[in-house]
Amino acid sequence: MKNRLVILLLFLSATLQSEAFVKIPDILSSGMVLQQQASVPIWGTALPGEAVVVSFGGQTRETKADMSGKWKVFLDPMEATDSGRTMVIRGINTIHLKDIVIGEVWLCAGQSNMQLVLSRTVKGDSVVASANYPMLHFFNVNRENAFGHSRGPLGIWEPCTPSSVKAFSAAAYYFGLALQNKLKVPVGIINASFGGSQAEAWTPEAYLAVPDLQPCIDRDTLWASQRAGVQASYERQLKDWKIYAEKEKGAGRRTKEAPHQPEALRDYRPTASIYDCMIEPLIPFQIKGCLWYQGESNEGRAEQYGILLPAMIKAWRDRWKLSFPFGIVQLPNYRDKKDVPVDGAWSFLRDAQRKTAGSVEKTGLIVLIDAGEAHNIHPHNKEIVGQRMLRWALARVYRLDMLPGGPRFVKATASKGAMTAYFDICGSGLITTDGKAPASFALAGADHKWYWAKAKIVNKHEVRIWSRDVKKPVAVRYAFNNNPNDPNLTNDSGVPASPFRSDNWNGPTHGKR
Repeated sequence: MKNRLVILLLFLSATLQSEAFVKIPDILSSGMVLQQQASVPIWGTALPGEAVVVSFGGQTRETKADMSGKWKVFLDPMEATDSGRTMVIRGINTIHLKDIVIGEVWLCAGQSNMQLVLSRTVKGDSVVASANYPMLHFFNVNRENAFGHSRGPLGIWEPCTPSSVKAFSAAAYYFGLALQNKLKVPVGIINASFGGSQAEAWTPEAYLAVPDLQPCIDRDTLWASQRAGVQASYERQLKDWKIYAEKEKGAGRRTKEAPHQPEALRDYRPTASIYDCMIEPLIPFQIKGCLWYQGESNEGRAEQYGILLPAMIKAWRDRWKLSFPFGIVQLPNYRDKKDVPVDGAWSFLRDAQRKTAGSVEKTGLIVLIDAGEAHNIHPHNKEIVGQRMLRWALARVYRLDMLPGGPRFVKATASKGAMTAYFDICGSGLITTDGKAPASFALAGADHKWYWAKAKIVNKHEVRIWSRDVKKPVAVRYAFNNNPNDPNLTNDSGVPASPFRSDNWNGPTHGKR
């Protein structure tokens, strides 16, 4: 009888613990970096009403899980330290998280240019081989696990080693390492990136339910109705391609690419899909700021992007309940150069990024108009991306006495057959990178026809622009081609001025939603 009672008690205990274990999200794990000088949330789930105690760094916080089983506590602000500490979380069970340090935490997100790994960049293999930096920690959000295609945690915190950096974002790595070297405190970088993604997939659906963004939601409905038929058709295409490929290989010929997966079948395409799987699980982990490198896949709806990007930023800040700084990496120069001014969707997407950085609080623009490659949408030099992101962060977030980037266009006026463009963030004054006159300016009159123009720096903040082809100019553009010729306007920082336009005329994606 006694043995049966012991067995029964053990069974009940095991059952209770399996159902009522204190659990924490994957972002809270050993090796993590906690944000210094900020209130730090620690949260998870437990049995409704279960008592939970969190102990860390001499602080102890107690709470009880609510009726839905959720609990959360906040640790008081702490100073940076690279001395690893242990966090103990106790409920019915006990969790020990080891090697936790305190420093600066940044989220780096976006599509393929943020996702691009070190081995595919300039000198990538040698950089990987020497990447031993114990004060730099990574949390690499696993796309396969996030979308349920494989099992395992969303990610794990790891110090920077050749092994951990191998599959990490090159741009985020260069930023994180440079920040750590500058501030001399531990730095944690969360990489949440997904190649080929569109901004609506990163945005909660509730923030898209407005006229200009509702079509994003409507596409979900259309894809859902088409999915079964599209799946069957795609499977037939793949079957036919495999038969074809075997024949071609047997004949020693090179095969065509396999059919691409239709958009209706891509689980990262629907609105909020990436947000739900890769961003929401991170909230409310305390971060210092976010760096965003995305836009390529929204090129065909560049006008809409000017509404979509601010909506996404607002959504993230609202859900985080934190108005964190948000750095926008502007699309670089891309595609063939043109001899005449061109209205390209790529340029208008860049301009939507510029306008967002100029209108949304605590955002900034990281300009790369000189860092792209004409025939590669994934430029190999990601170190310059990291350097530009760092400069903006040091100036605008950490308030160091330095320029955040190149000159910023403010306004333009017309007089006496010419235009004058006014700038701020000029440092000791406007200059050019090559000592020549400013290039890549264009003017248009009331007919909306663009012509290249000459330009001259007239004082620290102004550039005068004129053209014999435009007698009465009403608008000016700078470096507005997809791949502009010699955009050489800069300031003391050496970072180029952003491409800009003074007009608000409709572009090639007008009305496309």
